[in-house]
Amino acid sequence: MSEAPVAVRDLSKRYGSVVAVDHLNFDVQAGQVCGLLGPNGAGKTTALRMLVGLVHPTGGETQLFGRKVRPGSPELARVGTMIEHASFVPHLNGVDNLRLYWEAGGRPLAEADMDRALAVAGLGDAIKRRVKTYSQGMRQRLGIARSLLGNPELLVFDEPTNGLDPQEMRAVRGLIRRVADEGHTVLLSSHILSEIEQVCSHAVVMDRGKLVATGTVADLVASGASAYIEVDDPVRARAQLEAMAGVERVEDESPGLVVRLAGATRPELVAALVGAGISVQTVTSRHALEEAFLGLVGEETERHIGKGA
Repeated sequence: MSEAPVAVRDLSKRYGSVVAVDHLNFDVQAGQVCGLLGPNGAGKTTALRMLVGLVHPTGGETQLFGRKVRPGSPELARVGTMIEHASFVPHLNGVDNLRLYWEAGGRPLAEADMDRALAVAGLGDAIKRRVKTYSQGMRQRLGIARSLLGNPELLVFDEPTNGLDPQEMRAVRGLIRRVADEGHTVLLSSHILSEIEQVCSHAVVMDRGKLVATGTVADLVASGASAYIEVDDPVRARAQLEAMAGVERVEDESPGLVVRLAGATRPELVAALVGAGISVQTVTSRHALEEAFLGLVGEETERHIGKGA
């Protein structure tokens, strides 16, 4: 058994003929902020619900802190969760909602460390207002505060900024970063590429229930490296670039070209073009998670189609 806070082993879930999660494998090590990234319908929420014992797997297993997850597993007490939207009793204020939630678990209120959870959430005097007056962003922050009760070692968030406006998204992302800086291990799902890039140290990429890639965000970004170039002769430039070692492919993006890199560097591209008598007007880097994600999911789609699925 793995001693990692999270270990997913050959995990599968079927609903009739629909495969929601398909032989998924990944780990989250202590101290990591790991993003479970994929388009809507990739199986992220189902995977998280199986991880915390809310859904029974069709095959495989999930482990928390080296123990297989079963309903009522003691390891679940070491995990704080916010799966899908945070729900509260609307006519109670924020403090009373947190108190009610904690006491329903049968543990003494003194063990909740509520003051710390509220301080991290940063709701201020709003914590004394009825939750029905809260914005969606405030509800999400209260949900994160609830997940922090009892100072759990692992936090699991499902689409924590879904449905929020840009200002609320920034606030919740900042809150997650503060939680991570305090030493918690965090696993969060998102379909928003920039969110994973801004918040996470590691990422697990899913598509159609399957694992597409896993690693550090920096490594995944590097795998999707590309450059945008504008030149005075795009036709000759494209032929020159396509013949270079370390170039995966060249694509038109008017008025320039996008060069997908596989080892070549921007200075090498410029040197090759200038050496061929082609004037380079613009060259910019596109090292971004979006490039990597689209490339990875695109490759998975091609394999899927190639199998006649």
